Amino acid sequence: MPDTPTSPSPSPSPQQNPAATHVDVVSDVTVWSRDRWLPARDVHLRDGLVHALTPHGAVPPAAGATVLHGDGGHLVPGLVNTHTHLHQAALRGIGEGEPLLSWLRLVGEETVALTPERAYAAAAAAASEALRSGTTTLVEHMWPHPSPEVHDAVLRALTDTGIRAVVCRGVADRPDPTRRWGFDPRLMQPLEEALAHTGHLAAAVRGSRLSVGVAVPNVRTLTPAGMRTVRAFADEHGLPVSLHLLETTTDDDMCRARLGRGAVAHLDENGFLWDRLLAVHCVELDAAGQALLARRGVAVSYNPLSNMRLGSGIAPVPAMLAAGLDVGVGVDGAASNDTQDMLEALRVGAYLQRAAHRRADLLDFTAMMRLGVDGASAALGLPRRPDGVVPGVPADLVLHRFARDYATLPVRDPGATLLTCASSRTVDTVLVAGEPVVRDGRSTRLPESRLVAALLESAPPAARAARTATGGAVTVS
Repeated sequence: MPDTPTSPSPSPSPQQNPAATHVDVVSDVTVWSRDRWLPARDVHLRDGLVHALTPHGAVPPAAGATVLHGDGGHLVPGLVNTHTHLHQAALRGIGEGEPLLSWLRLVGEETVALTPERAYAAAAAAASEALRSGTTTLVEHMWPHPSPEVHDAVLRALTDTGIRAVVCRGVADRPDPTRRWGFDPRLMQPLEEALAHTGHLAAAVRGSRLSVGVAVPNVRTLTPAGMRTVRAFADEHGLPVSLHLLETTTDDDMCRARLGRGAVAHLDENGFLWDRLLAVHCVELDAAGQALLARRGVAVSYNPLSNMRLGSGIAPVPAMLAAGLDVGVGVDGAASNDTQDMLEALRVGAYLQRAAHRRADLLDFTAMMRLGVDGASAALGLPRRPDGVVPGVPADLVLHRFARDYATLPVRDPGATLLTCASSRTVDTVLVAGEPVVRDGRSTRLPESRLVAALLESAPPAARAARTATGGAVTVS
C-alpha cells in the first residue's frame, strides 16, 4: 500500500504529550500483523503489551490517554539482534583486512585494557544505535572478563538506554595465549567463580528489561568437564547459552587434530547441544551438523555482515531453515560490522543468500521479518512474536515514516521498501514496553552529545593523542 504522508516533515511524537513515559494508543497507522499490512488501524497498548487493534477511530482513546499519532506511518514489531559484543562499539575499524584469528588477537588486547568507563560508553552507544535502527532487544555475548565493575557498567548502560537485552556473561576454562585451543588467560577466572557471578547478575536484573545468560567464546575454550558444568548451571537457572560455532573451519580443524572428531560431534558427545543453546555464525555447518542441531533444538544466529567483513564465508541459511533450525539475525560487534544497524543486517542477509544461490526470490520481506523478530526467541527465552503486531505481545514497536527520507519514496510496497531501502532515517519512534525510547529518530534517554563525549573520553590514550594532534573536533547538533 502506498505511503500517503500529509507532510514531508516528521511529526513530534507522542504528539499530545512529548514528556510522556508511555503510549496508550498508536493511532492511524498501517500495521504489520499476521504477514500482511492492515491500513488505518489504532493500536491500543496496556501494561506494556499490545491490547487490541481496531479500525482507526472505532474506539476513541480514554480521557487522558497518551496518543502517538501515526498519520499514515507504518508500525512493525521491534527487531531482535541475536548477537553483538557491545564493548566493540569503541573499536570500530580495528584490524581491517585481517583474517579472523589475527583480528581476534587485536580485539583481545583492547578487551584486556577494558575499563568500566569504556565499557559503559561503548555499551550505551551501541544500544542507542541499535534502538535507532528499530532494534528493541539485543543479545550481548560478553567476552570472559574478571572485573565485576565492567559487567555492572554494561548493565547500567543498557538500563539507561531503555532497551531490552539478554546479557550473556562470558566463561571459559581452557587457557591458551594463542587462542587457538583455549582462551586468553588474562581474561579468565575460575569457572565456578564466573558462574557464581552470572547467578548474581541474573538475580540483580530480575524483573527488569534485562535478563542474563552464559557466553562461551567457542567450542575450544571449554573442557569436557567445563561443558558439563556450564550445561548443568544453565539448566538449573533456566538460562540460555550463546556459543560461537564454526565461524570458520578452525573449530573443526582443531577438534579433529586434537580429538579425532569434528566440533559438532564433540559438543554432542559432551551434552552441549540442547534447546537453550544459541550457535552463532555456523558458516561451516554441514548438512549432518544442521540435522543434528535441529534434532537437539539448537537455534542459530546468522551474522552476514561480520562474516563478509572478516572473509569467513556465507552461512547456509536456506538449508538450515529447510532442516528445521530456528535462525535469528545478528549484527555482531561493531569491530567486525562496523555498525549496530539491524535493518542493514536484514537487507544484506537477504541479498547475500540471493547472490550465493543466484535466486532473486529467496528471503523476501516476510521471511526476513520472521527471522529478525522471532527467529531465535524460543532458545533465548524471549516472548514469541511469529505473527507480528497482535494482541498479547510486548509493546516493543517501531514507527517508520518513509517521508523522513525521500530516498525511500515513492512507496509501492511497504515491505519491499523496508527491506530494500529503509534505514534509521525512516525510524521515527521506538517503543519498548510502550515507552518511547526513541522520538524523532533520537534517544529520549541519552542525548547524543553525552554519547559522543563518553566515547571520546573513553578512547585509548593513543587515539586521544591522534585526535589532539590533528586538531579533531566534534560538533553535535
